[in-house]
Amino acid sequence: MIIMANAIQIKSRGFAIRIIGCYKYLTEQKGEYVMSKQLLRCGTSIGANTRESKNAQSRMDFLSKLNIALKEADETEYWLDLLHETHYLDDCMFESINTDCAELIKLLTSIIKKLKE
Repeated sequence: MIIMANAIQIKSRGFAIRIIGCYKYLTEQKGEYVMSKQLLRCGTSIGANTRESKNAQSRMDFLSKLNIALKEADETEYWLDLLHETHYLDDCMFESINTDCAELIKLLTSIIKKLKE
């Protein structure tokens, strides 16, 4: 379980860096400020919550932090979809970031499922 928890922390940090880059692109190149800010908040929150889970006071606290990270990942996917459907993100950028988001969701779901067993 520790290996999976470390993997999610590494992946979510890398994902947050990609989201920050996407936010810069959306604001500087596309002039989009509202949806991009939402994307920035939830996309970086995934890593913040997985990082916070390192210092969980109990197994239930750990599970709670990961559940919050999962909710944030799901919200990130929502904003990515909207930005793509409104043509702020082209197909290539969307597919690349969305694939990473889907991988985080899958990994978080797997960890949470194992913790509940």
